[in-house]
Amino acid sequence: MTADDVLATARRLAEDVLFPAALEVDTAELLPRSHLDTLAANGFYGLLGPTDAGGLGLDGTTGPRVVESLAGGCLTTAFVLMQHVGVVRQIAQTPGAVRDEWLGPLCRGDRRSGVAIAGIRPGTNPLRAQPSTYGWTLQGSVPWVTGWGRVDVVHVAALDDDGDVVWLLVDASRAPSLRVERQRLVACDASGTVTVSFEGHEVAGERTTMRTSYVDWQRADVEGLRGNGSLALGVAGRCGSLLESDQLLAQVDQARAALDAAGPGDMPAARATASELCWRAAAQLVVATGGRAVLTDQHAQRLAREALFLMVFGTRPPIKADLLRRLTS
Repeated sequence: MTADDVLATARRLAEDVLFPAALEVDTAELLPRSHLDTLAANGFYGLLGPTDAGGLGLDGTTGPRVVESLAGGCLTTAFVLMQHVGVVRQIAQTPGAVRDEWLGPLCRGDRRSGVAIAGIRPGTNPLRAQPSTYGWTLQGSVPWVTGWGRVDVVHVAALDDDGDVVWLLVDASRAPSLRVERQRLVACDASGTVTVSFEGHEVAGERTTMRTSYVDWQRADVEGLRGNGSLALGVAGRCGSLLESDQLLAQVDQARAALDAAGPGDMPAARATASELCWRAAAQLVVATGGRAVLTDQHAQRLAREALFLMVFGTRPPIKADLLRRLTS
């Protein structure tokens, strides 16, 4: 499929499959597996995967547009998929046996993944990986892991004894040394977001995907901030469509262009713009809907909660500072 074909398919699925079920998903215990099966059947699990491994091989412009379209249909579905897409992108850059074994099944959606990265962010008590005769032993916890109950493996980032970042593919199954606590979210609750705690959990050495310095990981983390902005634009665009507001939809286009053009130094401001626009668009929809907006069968209240969620999801200190400046000026 061409990039235009992929984007057209994403828009069709958003309108015909995801959006009609969005309110039902919003109150579900867990995202229906059928939603994810549909995405896999249409190739979206390999959104950023290389074509030689069965992926769609989309560029850095079309991929975010697809995520934006899906988020406008059902944010929960897009949120779960995004975790997997990020793992595929990393595995694609990993040479050797891990890539050979995992990349194809991940691109096809035969194996589905989440990511556990919050355990090494600044200000946390970091998740530790210590060498063992088996491979690695994990000790510590990761506060935010999305997709539990819908993923087969979790791509876990931990710090080794030298302070470097070790990435491991860990089976997403409970064990005496792997405990899970469900997080309850104001939006996207059906995403199956949990806290995962490791207590001497053993991971085979062949499940190591990469090792990088902490500085290199931080640099790559900043470069990956663009994709999260697509979620906010998807919700803002849905609000604009429901309001039939050409002005809001034009602002979504402008915010998208700013995200696409932003370098590392400009990205915090572009991300803050997208989140603020999402928040403002949802508020407009609530006011325009009137009193019925507070009823649970209305999209306005769902989208407002999702906008709140996206004000804090995937932020970094510079994004937060820019948002606070905008909201208090």
